[in-house]
Amino acid sequence: MGTMKTLVIIPTWNERENISILIPAIFKILPDIDVLVVDDNSPDGTAEVVRNMQIDTKNLHLIVGHGKEGLGKAYIRGFLEVLKNMQFDQIIMMDADFSHDPQYLPDMIHAAQYA
Repeated sequence: MGTMKTLVIIPTWNERENISILIPAIFKILPDIDVLVVDDNSPDGTAEVVRNMQIDTKNLHLIVGHGKEGLGKAYIRGFLEVLKNMQFDQIIMMDADFSHDPQYLPDMIHAAQYA
């Protein structure tokens, strides 16, 4: 089985501190994975932190909404973005607060290939 192209979608609202730690942690474990941050226009500047990281990270993507619309709508915006180009074989949803530990991403990706 060939390598599957995977995207991690992370919805954010005022996650400036967490996202600045989480994104590097993900790329340290899986440097070739793609990450899409869907931010609800956080007043704490979460999107700006992500934009600064994008300068050196080609596979980091960002969608910024117009205000706090909630988790469900953030995921819908993320999925709609993915469906525009269909370049990903699998999508993982992940919280920015470390309730989902990035160390388990390789096991999740591997398990999904055989599910």
